[in-house]
This record gives sequence, structure tokens and C-alpha cells, in this order.
Amino acid sequence: MKTTHEILVETRRALPLLTASRERKNAALLAIAERLTAEQEEILKANRADVEGARDRYGEVMMDRLTLTPARIAAMAQGVREVAALPDPEGRVLRRVVRPNGLVIEKTSVPLGVVAIIYESRPNVTSDAAVLALKSGNAVILRGGREAYRSNAAIVAAIRRGLEDAGLPGALAGFIEDTSHASADELMQAVGYVDLLIPRGGAGLIRRCTENAKVPCIQTGTGICHIFVDETADQDKALNIIENAKASRPSVCNAEEVLLVHRNIAPAFLPKLHTRLTKERAEKGLVPVELRLDPAAAAIIPGIPAGERDFDTEFLDYILAVAVVDDTDAAIRHIAQHSTGHSEAILTETDESAEKFTRLVDASSVYVNASTRFTDGGEFGLGCEMGISTQKLHARGPMGLEELNSYKYIIRGTGQTR
Repeated sequence: MKTTHEILVETRRALPLLTASRERKNAALLAIAERLTAEQEEILKANRADVEGARDRYGEVMMDRLTLTPARIAAMAQGVREVAALPDPEGRVLRRVVRPNGLVIEKTSVPLGVVAIIYESRPNVTSDAAVLALKSGNAVILRGGREAYRSNAAIVAAIRRGLEDAGLPGALAGFIEDTSHASADELMQAVGYVDLLIPRGGAGLIRRCTENAKVPCIQTGTGICHIFVDETADQDKALNIIENAKASRPSVCNAEEVLLVHRNIAPAFLPKLHTRLTKERAEKGLVPVELRLDPAAAAIIPGIPAGERDFDTEFLDYILAVAVVDDTDAAIRHIAQHSTGHSEAILTETDESAEKFTRLVDASSVYVNASTRFTDGGEFGLGCEMGISTQKLHARGPMGLEELNSYKYIIRGTGQTR
């Protein structure tokens, strides 16, 4: 087993070799996609071992995050191809100014260098992160969790072989073999080796990175996502959106965790919601959603009284906190108090309410009459994503190719002096 330091050195040394043309980088990505498809059985075999090893430690929802299928591997490969087809951000002129003295100043997009990502559970992140980094001109260091170690190792092996098929060094995709806290801590302290660290996982991981990292760090992921049902909302449309946002895949960070309902429609809407998310789902053989209710909602429908932390919890499960609010202003205040800045939505047929909500709600993605589940690099046309940034500096929302580049100024003159 290579040490974390050895992998850092190896990846950093490989970085200058990533001077490929756009055509060659795209050829490498397409080769990676072919390798993922060709080596599907090896990847699935490794994943089955991970799933079996984790079965006694995780619930059904978290097991879904860990599990790969032929369809999911096909989606990974397709995501790689979509990234290959995107415009290359490297070397793009963002702004050009000609000064009165004749200097031509170009603000030009450049790679960050070595991008490291610490992530949990979801092995598809391995290919997403690697191909976004490589397409944008960066080397990548991947550090997954122990629960997905075999899956991640198999995917990285396919990625490296794809790079080598295209004549590039496999070391451009570094893989940390040590899954202890020590390796994560070493990445956080890797000044001179890591140019950007992205933690992608639970609140504990993200907090640890942001509090302890000496290298630049992006805060990502934690999603306490709200949906507010305004009094003018189309209620049938609202039920469809809420069920999708909560129950289509509750283990992901863009799933809804909190529902706010306008007081004027709560007596009519909440019974419909209860029927839709509990009785009708059970009748269809689907997992019912557990409703945790504030006192006003509990006076209308049955459920579990909301606890002190239920409006500040990322459940990642079939659980939904529900509150009744007086109006749009009250919904905005509630979100300001409890939001993690990820994704928030209003369901309304009133333009004034929609405009106020989108203007005043402070989040990376704000929706009108749509599910929060769309906050995703693929759905935003980025091919895939490195993570979803919930901070405001450098990157915000789904992070694609552009967010993995910085910029420098290139100035051309004809002998000017100051």
C-alpha cells in the first residue's frame, strides 16, 4: 500500500504532463468511458463485496447510495461522454481590455492544479470527480470512504487504464488507499501538493474540513431543502412535486427535508398530503413518508410531533418535517433561520410571491414550481458535478468545469513602461 504522501508526490509530479490538446483530453475521457463499460463486471463484483460488507451497518436508504447497477455504471460512462462533449474552459478569455497606452489585458481561465476530493458512500462520485478534473486541466486525488473502497479502487483502475490508452499517465488520477482519518487529515494539511480540497459528504466531514484544512477548501453538500406551498399553489401539482422531492431518492442532498404550508390552505392541503405520502404510498408497496409536525400541522393531520432539532436535520430518509406558516414573508424567515443554503422552492401561481421568494431567499439554487431534485450537475447541463457548493466565494451550486478553473491576467505590450 502506498502512503498518502507518496500518492500526493506522484500526482503532483504527473501534473505537468497534463499539457494535452483539447482533442487528446477528450480522447482520454472517451477511453475512460469505454473502460468503465468494458470493465463493468469487475466493478460490479467489487461493489457487491462492499455492499455485503456494509449490510449490517447501514439502513436501506444509505445502502442505495452505495449500490451500483449496470444502469448506474452506464450512466457514469454516459456522464463521462457528456463532459467530453462540453466546451473546454482551459485557456478561455473571460475578459479583454485594451488600455489607452496600448496594453492588451486578457483575463484567462486556467486550471487550479491538483484538486482533492474526500467523499462518502457513493462510488459514482469517483468517475464524476476524475473526469471533471481532467477535462478542466487538473490532476485529481480521490479519497473515498472505507464502505466503498473496493468499488472505488475498481473504478480508479478503469480510469487509469483509460488515461494510459490515450497516452497520458494514470497517476493523474491519484487514489488514496488509506481510509483512516489520518489520510483525510493529511489531505487537509497538504500545502504545496493540493490546490483545492472538496469535502463531499455529511455535515461532520464538511465541518471537519472547513475547521482544520490548511489548503483552500470548498464547503459542499449538506442540504436542508425547503418547499413552501403558497396559498395560490396548484395543489395537485404541489403534491407531485413534494413527493418527487422527498421520496424519489431521499438519500441525496437535494431531497426535500422540510415542508412549509401557507396557513390559509393548510386545512385543505395537509389532509391531501397525508393521504398521498402515507396511505397511497403504502397501498402501492412504496415506503410511506414519516411526517413530523409542528403544533399547527398536528392539529390538522396525524403524525409525530416535531422535535427540537427536526427543522435543522438532514434526514436523508423517508422523513419530512412539516410546519404551517402565515405567509410568504414567514416562510422566508423560517428558511433564513434553518436553511443550509442548498436548494429552496416555492410553489405558487402568484408572480409577486415568486419574485419576492427568489429575491430574498439566500441559497445556491432557488426554484419556482419545480422539485429541488434538479440541483445536480447533469440536470444543469454540466455533464456531472464535483459537488454542490453551499458557500459564496469562488463557486456556488453544482460545481462543473468552470468552477475547477481559476484565472490569470495575460498582458501583451509593445515596449510600454510605467
